[in-house]
Amino acid sequence: MNQITPLPPADDLALSFEFFPPKTEKMDAELWETVQALAPLRPRFVSVTYGAGGTTRERTHAAVSRLVHEAGLNAAAHLTCVGASREEILDIARGYWAAGVRHIVALRGDPPAGAGRFTPHPDGFANATELTEALKRLAPFEISVAAYPECHPDSPSVQADLDNLKAKIDAGADRAITQFFFSPEVFLRFRDRAAAAGISAELVPGILPIANAAQTRKFAAQCGTQIPPALDRLLDGLDDNPQMRPLVAAMAAAGLCRGLYEEGVRQFHFYTLNRAPMTQALCHLLGRRASGWAHVAGAVSA
Repeated sequence: MNQITPLPPADDLALSFEFFPPKTEKMDAELWETVQALAPLRPRFVSVTYGAGGTTRERTHAAVSRLVHEAGLNAAAHLTCVGASREEILDIARGYWAAGVRHIVALRGDPPAGAGRFTPHPDGFANATELTEALKRLAPFEISVAAYPECHPDSPSVQADLDNLKAKIDAGADRAITQFFFSPEVFLRFRDRAAAAGISAELVPGILPIANAAQTRKFAAQCGTQIPPALDRLLDGLDDNPQMRPLVAAMAAAGLCRGLYEEGVRQFHFYTLNRAPMTQALCHLLGRRASGWAHVAGAVSA
């Protein structure tokens, strides 16, 4: 019988978690239950997304501020170039700095629904490279940017996409967090291409557990992520069997994380979808055990 061999305790793991800002009081309570569950895993940072066109600006700011001041976490605010002038965006960044936020995830951003391709604001930043440069001039923010292991859908070529990533790193970004992907080889090949292109900054794989098969397929199509045929077959019928779905999702995500770990990857960024159990299980598999931080659990549940 095959045995599941646990990985050794990974004290060198660098974990980070992504949340989205809650829309309702119920969703707010669910988010803070998730924060309470994940904080003891000692993430080096957590991040909060920013809706297309700044549609979640106030909710993102409120969630990030609470993560900093009540949960005591290193919280990063997503900030995009969409739908605002340079000065408006920098005013938001100044507000974050004043609120004690020291980490920004700088993104070009997606256009609002129905708007087609990205079009810069007439007085705005054209891309994440310009945004990163301006943020670094404004204050000594820690800055993360996005990377696309399978090439950004708007990019004319893989090389152009790598050139764009290098420009963001050269502009002052501290690391790049990847779009999600579904096989270790995708990230490993990307890491090799980035190294060959002279990119030496940290590349953090973004991990998206499958919460809903139809939604995952939609997300993948939108961002140019390939679903391996074997995994695609596993997704068939899952949404009709909610009891089986998390088991299959856990198996797929566990295989991905173990494959990366065995190739020396020690940084993982989990797209939590504001749910804790799957991320908890994957961190446990990687050797990270919850410890300490009891004061955080008390703070966020107060």
